[in-house]
Amino acid sequence: MLPQLSICTLIQSQTLRETLQQTLDRARCAVVHCGNAQEFLDHAQVQKHHIDCAILEEQAGLAELSEQLQEAGVLLPVVIMSEVSENVAHDKNTGPPNPSDSPLYHQAEVWLLVDPSDDNIAEGIHAAVEQFLDLSNDPNFPQRKRLNSEVISRAEEFLMKKQRRLTEKLRERLGYLGVYYKRNPQRFLRNLPQDEQQAVLQDIQKLYREVVLDYFSNEVNINPILDELVNIAFFADISVTHIVEIHMELMDEFSKQLKLEGRSEEILLDYRLTLIDAIAHLCEMYRRSIPREL
Repeated sequence: MLPQLSICTLIQSQTLRETLQQTLDRARCAVVHCGNAQEFLDHAQVQKHHIDCAILEEQAGLAELSEQLQEAGVLLPVVIMSEVSENVAHDKNTGPPNPSDSPLYHQAEVWLLVDPSDDNIAEGIHAAVEQFLDLSNDPNFPQRKRLNSEVISRAEEFLMKKQRRLTEKLRERLGYLGVYYKRNPQRFLRNLPQDEQQAVLQDIQKLYREVVLDYFSNEVNINPILDELVNIAFFADISVTHIVEIHMELMDEFSKQLKLEGRSEEILLDYRLTLIDAIAHLCEMYRRSIPREL
């Protein structure tokens, strides 16, 4: 069974809550509805490592709640919702309803106008998660004018752990309703600056070397390493051919070393299984990333 996304909400409007619940039911999310800001804050502090996205209603006290979350070192993907007024026409091209250029919680927050007849909540959750996963690349994170150095350090450490866990969960849900898996083309290898391309390739080469060296070991579980390798390759849109090239370069390196030691190269043939395993995992990632019919 696919892992559920864990959603925590603070919604006072009955109309908004009903609209939200319908969407989350279809997406089979695990949902906790909090009745007030203190209840939300208490729950978020206890469950901060397990909440995948927070959904808040635009209301008085939201700025104070955001500051309390930051001070507590709680960082979550967040969608801030408000209803479309019956007296105001809703233009989807007008952008988010946030009246300020300064974010309340963090730079990756998503503001969303919701019409009961317009189901765009799932897209808002996806956008919140996607932007949160890229939050560490924002030079303005965290909002240092609000936080002391100790809180900043805790926030940055928590963000890295949270991003890794969330990425792993989303990878397991790839292809599910075609909502949560979308990749950011700006992070594709071919679109990265030269130095970042080199860093990504070095990470993959290092991980693949670890997989090869420990593949036949009974003492080392290589699955987490293999998963990390495939995860990086998938989100960087690296082709199977590129993985084959990395394998061949590594085998060539090992072959030269074996010759220097006067040993047979036949052992390298066994590592074709390593390549097949890595390719199979990567192909499955790409296969499941194709949106399925409902």
